[in-house]
Amino acid sequence: MTATTRTAVLGAGPGGLTAGLLLARAGRPVTVLEADAQVGGLARTVERDGYRFDLGGHRFYTRSREVEALWHEVLGEEMLLRPRRSRIRWNGRFLDYPLRGADVVRQLGPLELTRAGASYARAALRRRGDEETFEDWVTRRFGRRLFELFFRAYTEKVWGVPTSEIRAEWAAQRIRGLSFWRAVRSTLPGVGPGHVKSLIEEFHYPRLGPGQLWEAMATEIERLGGEVRTNAAVTRIEAPHGRVREIHAGGERIEVDAAISSLPLRSLAGLVAPGPPAGVLEAAAGLRYRDFLTVALVLDGPDPFPDTWIYVHEPDARVARIQNFRAWSPWLVPDDTAACVGLEYFCFAGEPLWEAPDSELVELAARELEQLGLAAAGRVRAGHVVRVPKAYPIYDREYAQRVERLRAWIQGVGGLQTIGRNGLHRYNNSDHSMLTAMRAVENLLDGASHDVWAVNADEAYLEERPTEQPYLDAPRTPAMERALAEEPAR
Repeated sequence: MTATTRTAVLGAGPGGLTAGLLLARAGRPVTVLEADAQVGGLARTVERDGYRFDLGGHRFYTRSREVEALWHEVLGEEMLLRPRRSRIRWNGRFLDYPLRGADVVRQLGPLELTRAGASYARAALRRRGDEETFEDWVTRRFGRRLFELFFRAYTEKVWGVPTSEIRAEWAAQRIRGLSFWRAVRSTLPGVGPGHVKSLIEEFHYPRLGPGQLWEAMATEIERLGGEVRTNAAVTRIEAPHGRVREIHAGGERIEVDAAISSLPLRSLAGLVAPGPPAGVLEAAAGLRYRDFLTVALVLDGPDPFPDTWIYVHEPDARVARIQNFRAWSPWLVPDDTAACVGLEYFCFAGEPLWEAPDSELVELAARELEQLGLAAAGRVRAGHVVRVPKAYPIYDREYAQRVERLRAWIQGVGGLQTIGRNGLHRYNNSDHSMLTAMRAVENLLDGASHDVWAVNADEAYLEERPTEQPYLDAPRTPAMERALAEEPAR
């Protein structure tokens, strides 16, 4: 490797910026290319009239010490420690989430609990067979009744496909260990809450939203001599003789010796020249993504609820989740006389909801907020819409075979590695995406042979608090205590 060897990082989301920062720190010339006008990808913070919106809600938690260390290296005292509170809106009621046994018993009532218990018992007595779908996986662990009550409507609302088409891998990755029935059992004598696996009760969060971290990383890359180019969509990747040599982006050509890509696999295959075999292009074209949009409403008066977010399991409401931005950080909401909430709608680009005018979407959000009993539509002072394409890779029936075909082809292109959620077509959290970037950089700089595709492949959803390694048990710093003390009283 010579001093002039340059690496291109394609995409400036959590994975791309992590790769860019580590390369810049190592003295490697690096150019990070981002199609959008702002860095951060799905994890960016959008600002409108001083209000800041977190797209999707990003709790900062991890089991990776190196990822956590990097957060604090970059942001220092600007990384706050925040309390978690979230609930499920179901059947006109609110249930605590993580599910708590006493609350479940109170909300369901004895008749429904009896039905759920009988259904669970039948499922437990059946011999476990192949579990190919989300529906198989959940039903065999929770019973048909609980699946119908709590899982089907919400899951199909989020993904837009039947639960019989979603692969079991997604369920295993996202809800393993979060057993509804364990929560119910925790109310029984001799069981108790200590035997129930729960989610984290606190998480780190940048004072001005997640985008503050990614913007700080971009600034640090440039301070170290690297480049971060926005509005620079990649249009072509030249790989003559099977090795990456040139990137076309933003109307310019950049000579490189390597590229680390977090672009969606479906897009990447069509950018490389010479192009891949027809079978690879066909596999790429078959990958599917779920898009979503956030409607942020500024409301007169106090916060309508204290939660960071509410999961809406009501089938007659189109909204899937609702965030209270002040609960994430008081600094996201600049006016003490107002509240700001974000209603998240999942859809496919091109559908009527996606194409609807912003004014109609604001009216829909205000109407549903009132329908759910959270805030009167008349309280809405202003509304803003943010659309996010290709937000979530879909785990459908054919995705695994398609991804494997693309992976085999990528491994044959010298100097090219893929990272992150879309780069691996895996439902990663931002810490997983950062970790894939760290391993890719080690492969590039140190000659390591990490399998980047193996990061987060153990089907462990890292929001579970591991009792043997609680990562948030360190005492709060003075800055954290000051920040908590300075929060406006609500």
